[in-house]
Amino acid sequence: MSAMLQEAIDAVDTTKYDAIILGYGLCNNGIRGLRSELPLVIPRAHDCITLLLGSKERYKKYFDKNPGTYFESTGWLERGDASSVDNEKSIPAQLGIKTYDQYVEEYGEENAKYIMETLGSGIENYSKFAFIDTKVCDTERYKKEVKSNATEKGWEYEELSGNTNIFLKMMNGKWDEDTFLIIQPGKTIEPSHKDDVIKLI
Repeated sequence: MSAMLQEAIDAVDTTKYDAIILGYGLCNNGIRGLRSELPLVIPRAHDCITLLLGSKERYKKYFDKNPGTYFESTGWLERGDASSVDNEKSIPAQLGIKTYDQYVEEYGEENAKYIMETLGSGIENYSKFAFIDTKVCDTERYKKEVKSNATEKGWEYEELSGNTNIFLKMMNGKWDEDTFLIIQPGKTIEPSHKDDVIKLI
């Protein structure tokens, strides 16, 4: 992901803009090491769940009390089978994750099996679906879909109210230090492993 983001950042015409805003959180270190000739504005967020819940504090409080929760939202569900790499609009496909057959062709069968096992590992640690309702789109049909999936897997189901506060601040240029990190040219990003999530280096 970081290589794709860096390529997009490098393609920006620096004569036309004052800053680049990234709608990403730390996302498994996907933004680590990014650099720009313009200031980069990035939310202090663990991942997209923070953005949908409205704050890093709310994310941490919920996550600490509810381990094993798999979050869903309209943004993931409207892509159909959002976890399938066969769906070109899915997040995994857009991140460059391939199908088993593609891995076999590229790396051989044994390596392909290992890659797929590694990519799929961790699902056994989940026991709950939480649907984040930001009131965007027709959420009722998506809620039904997630409830059905929860029943099928024998998981709990919970609905959480979404909060678009971070998105609104981002778009309105209200980049307070508690919510955003601004990376000036010559600096880059790394995880802080603290409550502020990311820091400059």
